[in-house]
Amino acid sequence: MSKLAFVFPGQGAQKVGMGKDFYDNYDVAKKMFKEADEALGYSIMKMCFEGPEDDLKLTANTQPAILTISCIANEILKENGVQPEITGGHSLGEYSALVAAGVMDFQDAVALVHKRGAYMQEAVPVGEGGMAAIIGVDRDKIVEICQAVSEKSPVQAVNFNCPGQIVIAGATMGVTLAVDELKAAGAKKAVILPVSAPFHSTLMQPAAEKLAAALEKVALSDARIPVVANVSAKILVKAEEIKSSLVAQAASPVLWEDCVASMQEFGADILLEAGPGKTLCGFNRRIDKSIKSLNVEDVESLEKSLDYFREVR
Repeated sequence: MSKLAFVFPGQGAQKVGMGKDFYDNYDVAKKMFKEADEALGYSIMKMCFEGPEDDLKLTANTQPAILTISCIANEILKENGVQPEITGGHSLGEYSALVAAGVMDFQDAVALVHKRGAYMQEAVPVGEGGMAAIIGVDRDKIVEICQAVSEKSPVQAVNFNCPGQIVIAGATMGVTLAVDELKAAGAKKAVILPVSAPFHSTLMQPAAEKLAAALEKVALSDARIPVVANVSAKILVKAEEIKSSLVAQAASPVLWEDCVASMQEFGADILLEAGPGKTLCGFNRRIDKSIKSLNVEDVESLEKSLDYFREVR
C-alpha cells in the first residue's frame, strides 16, 4: 500500500501574493493568518499579500511567512481528508513538519521561526557570509574542495539537496574561492545565492545557542506521526530527540537527499509538497523518478492534488 509523506519547503520559496488564494476561499486560512499576526505582533498576512518584496525577503519575516502558508496548506488538506503517514521539511520547513506532526503549536512555531531568522541574521553581519549552489560535482569532491579552501577562509557543503545539486556556505571570501575551485573542477554551474547569511554552516553556532534557549520556553510533544530530521535523516518521534536535533540543525548541513531516502525506506512513495513553490518536487525528480510528487500552494494545485487522491483512493 502506498504511503503518503508531506514535505515542507524552506527559505527561497517566498513570493508576494502567496496565501491570498487560501485566505479568500478557506475559513481555516483566515483563522491561521490572524493567529500568526497575533503571535508576531505585526501583520505577516499583509506582508505575504502585498509585500514589499524586500521586507518579505528579510529572514526574520521570510521564515514565519513560509511556515504560515505551509501550515495552512496542511490544515486545508486535513479538512479534505488527506493526511500524511510521515513528514519532513527542508531547513525552515522542518518546523512546518513538526506543526503537522503535532509536536509544536502553530503560534509557538510562528514566533520561534521569527526569532530563528533574527538569530541567524545576527550571527553573521550582512555581507560577511554567503551561499552558492553547485551543479554537477559529486558530494565527496565538494566536501574535499571546501575543506582545502577552509584553511584560508571558512566554507562547507551545507545542503545536500539531490544528486548533482549541493549548496555551500561560509565566509564571503571562502564561498568565492570555493566557487572558483569548483568551476575549475568541472562544475556545470556555480551560482552565488541571493541570501543574507551562510545558513547551516558552523558560522551559525551563535544562532544555534540562542535557539536552544528559546526552545526551552516552547512546549514540545512527542510526534503523532514520525518526522525525518534534517541533521541525521533519522526518523524521530520523541520530543527530546526532536529538540536537540532542531538546535543542531541551525549550524549543521541539511541532508535532504538522505531524508527522502529515509521516507522511501519507511514506505512513502507519494511526496506532497505543502507550501509555496515546487522546489522539493524538483529535487524529488532528481533523487528518484519513481516518486510521485504533488504540490499544494494555492487553490488550483490543491484541486489537482485532491483529484489525484479521489482517483487513487
